[in-house]
Amino acid sequence: MLLKTFGWSFAVTALGLVAAVIYGGWEAFGVVAILSVLEISLSFDNAVVNAGILKKMNAFWQKIFLTVGVLIAVFGMRLVFPVVIVAITAQIGPIDAVDLSFSQPERYQELVTDAHPAIAAFGGMFLLMIFLDFIFEERDIQWLRWIERPLAKLGKVDMLSVCIALIVLLIAAMTFATNAHQHGGGHANKAETVLLAGVAGLITYLIVGGLSGYFENRLEEEEEKEQEAEEEARKSGKKVSAIALSGKAAFFMFLYLEVLDASFSFDGVIGAFAISNEIVLMALGLGIGAMYVRSLTVYLVRQGTLDDYVYLEHGAHYAIGALAVILLVTIQHQINELITGFVGVALIGWSFWSSVRRNKALAAAGGDDEQGSEAEVPSGV
Repeated sequence: MLLKTFGWSFAVTALGLVAAVIYGGWEAFGVVAILSVLEISLSFDNAVVNAGILKKMNAFWQKIFLTVGVLIAVFGMRLVFPVVIVAITAQIGPIDAVDLSFSQPERYQELVTDAHPAIAAFGGMFLLMIFLDFIFEERDIQWLRWIERPLAKLGKVDMLSVCIALIVLLIAAMTFATNAHQHGGGHANKAETVLLAGVAGLITYLIVGGLSGYFENRLEEEEEKEQEAEEEARKSGKKVSAIALSGKAAFFMFLYLEVLDASFSFDGVIGAFAISNEIVLMALGLGIGAMYVRSLTVYLVRQGTLDDYVYLEHGAHYAIGALAVILLVTIQHQINELITGFVGVALIGWSFWSSVRRNKALAAAGGDDEQGSEAEVPSGV
């Protein structure tokens, strides 16, 4: 099971490290290995959240996620995305941007760093919306009940998450403009860029999330109709045709996963420039990490880990919220990538530990999930 799920990841790791040695020797080998670990640590929460969505798909779409999805994640976000950033920022062609990454790596890194405020605003708003919609939703099983219960009640207010996200964006943009003015201008015009990029991230979330949610609801309705039709078919001996809508629903959920992965990749791509500014090494290292994130997602689904450890999804969403805040803070202040990775891993580890405690309490009491969600002491806060 482990080899079947992670087989491609192991193979890509071997090929990537060999390619690194051929390209730049053992120093390049070390850089690629570090970048791979960085990407995995920063994206572990991504795998947990992805698993919660992927488990709703059938085996076919899980395979699509591991094949076509990997191509999009590796070549789209980890290779093409940095080039597109430089091309747009420097107002040059993509081919010239690639040439710039080889001939003038320092200038290439400088251009990507200049584009960071827009990247952070877009990704930060997208991830913030994911966290807010999760925390404002009423759910049977709660992890940190002292905060989740009152927030779930507040979540009954229409469009609350959108309002809060816009307020956060305005504060971020105004703070950026104020600081830029105090330091003699120069970057004041980027306050507008931050605002526009943040709104774009919000719109992207609403469109993609709204479409996937719409088709998911339609799928559930059609599945109920199919079950009723199957009952009638058993009585009359007729055949029931497959639901065409399931393909649309899975497609939009797949699209949602890809946009989600792209948002999670922003900090990894930008953080990678702190380690190396060579686009080849970045693509190899981040690509290897992306493969493990996807394999881990499928592993969590097939092992039913999210069902056994019910607080993992909570921890992942809290990590998303932390990452959103960190991205918005990095618009103005630099934060070490190790801190970003540690926060995500710590929150998920805490939620895993809480899940284990809950399972032990349930086993000792012999209760059901509903009893356990009330009886379990969720945290050590």
